[in-house]
Amino acid sequence: MKKYILPVVAALLAVSCNKIEEKIDQTVQKTTEAVQEKAQKAVEETVKKTVDESINSLTNSKDVQFNEVFPGSGTTMVTEAKGKKFTFPNGSEGYIFKYKADKAALIPFLESQPTTDESKSDQAARKIDGQNIIDKISFIEKFLPANTIDTSILEDIKTDKNIEYYKLKRFPNKSTIIYNPKNQTVLQYVEVDK
Repeated sequence: MKKYILPVVAALLAVSCNKIEEKIDQTVQKTTEAVQEKAQKAVEETVKKTVDESINSLTNSKDVQFNEVFPGSGTTMVTEAKGKKFTFPNGSEGYIFKYKADKAALIPFLESQPTTDESKSDQAARKIDGQNIIDKISFIEKFLPANTIDTSILEDIKTDKNIEYYKLKRFPNKSTIIYNPKNQTVLQYVEVDK
């Protein structure tokens, strides 16, 4: 009889250990999935909150005239100008302008703007590859609610190969200038560096 009891107990222990191991594996898997799901939700909530705050800062923006930021522009150099001043959630200020201007007059005018620190400023605007800007616009567009901004100009920027991109830093202002030579439309983002 003892001959049979020992193998039966060993078999029961082996089955029992296998069941315990399966239960532990299931518990670990469920816990891992729950943690990953919570982490994913936390990331999504953080991104949504940041985007909402940014959109709120833009929707709470105020109108601003081009010559308030760039004095001396006159009324003939820049036409059909629209501008907004906004504050990001981190407290930094920025401006976005859409207007029409002749590049031959605009670029030298922007390069001649006064600066508070010549050592941190560019002497001339640099023509840049716009792919980085296009990538950023494409990324941001995914998070914007419908009808937040006019997307037709964004589509032009992403598809028109003739559009020119410039960077110019005249401290404290850092400008990104997007120029469409077909219709002389300019989209200019100005970040105020403090």
